[in-house]
Amino acid sequence: MSLEPKVSTVPGDLLDHIYEAAFVPEEWATALQQVASTHGCAAGAIGAWNDCGDAIGYRATALTEALVKATMRLNDPAATARFSALHTVQDARFTRVESLLPEAVLARDPIQMGLRSLGLDSQAATAIAMPSGDLVCISFERFARDGPFDDSLLDAFNRLRPHLARAGMMAARLGLERAQATATVMNALGLPAAVMAASGRVLATNAMLEAMETTFLPASRGGVAIDDLDANRLFQDAIVASAARYEPVVRSIPVARRADREALVIHLLPLRRSAHEIFSGGDVLLVVTSARASAQVPSPAILMGLFDLTPAEVKLATALAAGKSLQDAAAEANISRSTSRTYLDRIFRKTGTHQQSQLVALLKSAQPITVA
Repeated sequence: MSLEPKVSTVPGDLLDHIYEAAFVPEEWATALQQVASTHGCAAGAIGAWNDCGDAIGYRATALTEALVKATMRLNDPAATARFSALHTVQDARFTRVESLLPEAVLARDPIQMGLRSLGLDSQAATAIAMPSGDLVCISFERFARDGPFDDSLLDAFNRLRPHLARAGMMAARLGLERAQATATVMNALGLPAAVMAASGRVLATNAMLEAMETTFLPASRGGVAIDDLDANRLFQDAIVASAARYEPVVRSIPVARRADREALVIHLLPLRRSAHEIFSGGDVLLVVTSARASAQVPSPAILMGLFDLTPAEVKLATALAAGKSLQDAAAEANISRSTSRTYLDRIFRKTGTHQQSQLVALLKSAQPITVA
């Protein structure tokens, strides 16, 4: 299958900086500031917690660094009404946090008071629950004088969200500490991983990936293939895109559960800027996560956010996974049947499926995820 170059709606240098920050966390402040400034915002922050609710670490732009530090000392992402409200958002998107809280509650919220003391007001944030069990929260703030986030600005952040999710996953796994060398990173991840050249040649693997010999198969010219036709098609397309330096259709690839393995998600992270040197000149980091139960993963929508689906596509896929017909799912989303078909075609392409029953089976196989 040949690929036409895909034109990314996100500037390439912005993505490169985000993926560099995944392995060089001191770059998060400038990467977040670049994202903020590009989108008319004043500040940004990222915080991570493990599956026990303990704070892993944070990074923030200069304006809000002290406020974020004080917030992380709470050591509990649900300690304020703001975090509790953010966790009720089920469809994997950035949200205006102030729209989730009554004004009376917002006025007493310590984070909101801190923001207003800095001349900030509106905040867009997202909570990303990782299949590994970690929780990453990312936020951006606007000066009060610039007004609240509008829908077009939220849409722009949602286009960035899958990239922020993958970079955030790496940051959380590494404890927001700087990656020093290939071997150190591969061991510290605690996940099956491989470093690859742009050509697809495997440069290094860790023992966890080597143990997955029934899923990852040797291929020509030192490459690797996935023992799942649909997943392998998406995987090989992404490698071709990486070699040509354009953005692939999807960078997180679902692999359906079968008798001898659980459902998996294969993530491909480009190694850009100084991260390229950390990994001895490698161009792509392959990381494997499994879908596992976690109190911090309230619905399959969060996991679907890692498949590069838009919020509208997530909503439709989740409705179908719940057993609704396409017609009923379209009516619930207040979209036409033809629009729902367009969304469904995009979902098929991104998840490597070809028909609705296949998609539903995939989503259910990747769903040992329940509300605690």
